[in-house]
Amino acid sequence: MNLAYTRIIFTLILLFAIGGGMIVLQVFLSRKESKWLGLILPMITFGISVLAVLSVIALSVFTATSTLMVDGEVMEQTVTQIGNVSSIIGTAIYIFLLANIPTAVLLAIYAACRGKRNRQRALAKMSVQDLE
Repeated sequence: MNLAYTRIIFTLILLFAIGGGMIVLQVFLSRKESKWLGLILPMITFGISVLAVLSVIALSVFTATSTLMVDGEVMEQTVTQIGNVSSIIGTAIYIFLLANIPTAVLLAIYAACRGKRNRQRALAKMSVQDLE
């Protein structure tokens, strides 16, 4: 087997293990009594997506400085180039939506676990009221 295929397979296995671990951790945290514990991972992934968007915006501005020596005098020229604004905005929106897929999945897991917990709590409350 080629070394490149081995690396790809190893990387995929590692990514699936990390993703599965995040899902298991999200279910575990969402079932806890505190509602804030289940929001830790979605907040982290949301923060990472915001950083990704800011990176795209920051890298869309290109600054180059060139220094020339003319007749013994140092001439410095700085050129700043900003890309097409609509293209930058479109790319930023695309990156934001793409990077927030894990956030949406984690929030869906959170909502499902909390909804189940709230239903169980309501059923327990009704059974206690029935006993009175």
